Amino acid sequence: MSEQPRRPRKPGKPYRRPQKDPVRILAFEALRAVDERDAYANLVLPPLLRRARENYEKFDARDAALATELVYGTLRRQGTYDAVIAACVDRPLREVDPPVLDVLSLGAHQLLGTRIPTHAAVSASVELARVVLGDGRAKFVNAVLRKVAQDDLDGWLERVAPPWDEDPEDHLAVVHSHPRWVVSALWDSLGGGRAGIEELLAADNERPEVTLVARPGRATAGELLEEEAAVPGRWSPYAVRLSEGGEPGAVEAVRENRAGVQDEGSQLVALALANAPLDGPDRRWLDGCAGPGGKAALLGALAAERGAFLLASEKQPHRAGLVAKALAGNPGPYQVIAADGTRPPWRPGSFDRVLVDVPCTGLGALRRRPEARWRRRPEDLDGFAPLQRGLLRSALEAVRVGGVVAYATCSPHLAETRAVVADVLKQHPDTELIDARPLLPDVPHLGEGPDIQLWPHLHGTDAMYLTLLRRTA
Repeated sequence: MSEQPRRPRKPGKPYRRPQKDPVRILAFEALRAVDERDAYANLVLPPLLRRARENYEKFDARDAALATELVYGTLRRQGTYDAVIAACVDRPLREVDPPVLDVLSLGAHQLLGTRIPTHAAVSASVELARVVLGDGRAKFVNAVLRKVAQDDLDGWLERVAPPWDEDPEDHLAVVHSHPRWVVSALWDSLGGGRAGIEELLAADNERPEVTLVARPGRATAGELLEEEAAVPGRWSPYAVRLSEGGEPGAVEAVRENRAGVQDEGSQLVALALANAPLDGPDRRWLDGCAGPGGKAALLGALAAERGAFLLASEKQPHRAGLVAKALAGNPGPYQVIAADGTRPPWRPGSFDRVLVDVPCTGLGALRRRPEARWRRRPEDLDGFAPLQRGLLRSALEAVRVGGVVAYATCSPHLAETRAVVADVLKQHPDTELIDARPLLPDVPHLGEGPDIQLWPHLHGTDAMYLTLLRRTA
């Protein structure tokens, strides 16, 4: 946004040009992209950081870390900060210009969610407002943030969150910054109880670790553990976690495509399918929703160890290109195609193992994409439902008798998990469920089975869901 023209000042008060802070300007630009263009922070931040390094000689790793924290922290706690800001303004929030609200939210996060001193947080936010909004609205920002600064986060939550006894879901929504409908859905998926839902919502607001996968036959976890910031994964033998400050792009195996960035929950889904008991040959595998390619790359490497062929199919051509890039250099036979999994080009019964990681609301990855919680709506479930059922039906038709299908989704919402499987099973009586829990023997808290639901607060993973099914006739 261009700077406002100078305004006449009273005698004795010379105009002071606002100080441009590259860190906070970058954070503001990222929030505006998320708001105006429905962009994802993890996609807009990297080019903004590169531009800042190019344009500001003194922009270093600490600046990049602060900018990242300001963006993700503000997005994660947006619901809480909205409630606090609403208590400090004299109008409904919908009447506050979105750019002004972004500056206020950034300021609120610095005051309530970081260790930045109060004076520094307010003054830096006011300077940002002068640069991107102009002097007039900067005064409004200053007045509001001074009110916010009068209490800490706990104090504000006592004031703005509805009491638990009166409205538990609304209380959780404000305290843990999730839309009420998401709180309700996650609570249903957990099966009730206050402790579990509070732990889950809190985990959603934590900064996720970066997890790498060593692709079998091309890299080992031991090799990745030689990196300075690396520690072993919790559950997958191929997983290595990077402690705070670890940069995946600095890892040689990642640069050479022998390893990749992949949440451990995603790795466990691929491992469970690969290790599922099979009747008959084990020569042809299918990833029916392969984009962007993480699971396909791991499946391809596991298939190669057995001499099996992997077909990776993705409907969107540009995402099929990402799959091809992830699989490039795979030691065994594979093919990547752009095809609609609900209208497949392959013949029925062509595969021994099939994975469908279906499109979904993404409620299981709110740690990594915090803006998704504010972008999704309950009606989105109705949009995904036919596709999810169609892809699972197609997968069951693609597998041979005795073969195994894995239905996976990065959402714990019951409408996207058990409801889909139950509906499709009614139409496929020639299918049985496989207990997936013994396939992950070292992983605790997998539920009653036969399906598996992973959780951020219990497993440190995204909330991946998995059901394994076998064709019996």
